[in-house]
Amino acid sequence: MTPPPAVGDPAPTFEALLCDGQTFRPTALADRLGDRGAVVVFGGFVFSAIARNWWRRYERAGWADRDGVVVSGVVRDGPYAVNAFLRRLDGPFSLFADVDGDVAAAYDLLVERDGMAGVRTARRAVFVLDADGIVRYGWTTDEWIHPVPTDEIETAVEAL
Repeated sequence: MTPPPAVGDPAPTFEALLCDGQTFRPTALADRLGDRGAVVVFGGFVFSAIARNWWRRYERAGWADRDGVVVSGVVRDGPYAVNAFLRRLDGPFSLFADVDGDVAAAYDLLVERDGMAGVRTARRAVFVLDADGIVRYGWTTDEWIHPVPTDEIETAVEAL
């Protein structure tokens, strides 16, 4: 396995089911790059208190309205669960359903969960990509509840 993409690397391309709370359809990462770029947020499973809390924080921080920068999540759940979560969250974001973990594996983020034998999800991570899909900022952690460095991410987005 290769390490997660570093600043200056092209982000691994992928296509997965993009869920918006109502529908889901195969969508390529390239189709989620806004005029200035994208923020890709990796997490474990939806319907956890952690997932609800973080996505609500992102909305309160104004991440849904980034003027040409699209924020998308990548989670390990199936599309029906993701859409149910998004409806309950009632927020503005769309999430990719990484059902088989292929997206997380491409970013070298797939890890086995402690206490959940045989269950693998993405480590929490955030990548800021420019409009060409080049990584301009990356952050990863093995801690499930550790706060994301919001200020650093917002600085990277403003620099796009």
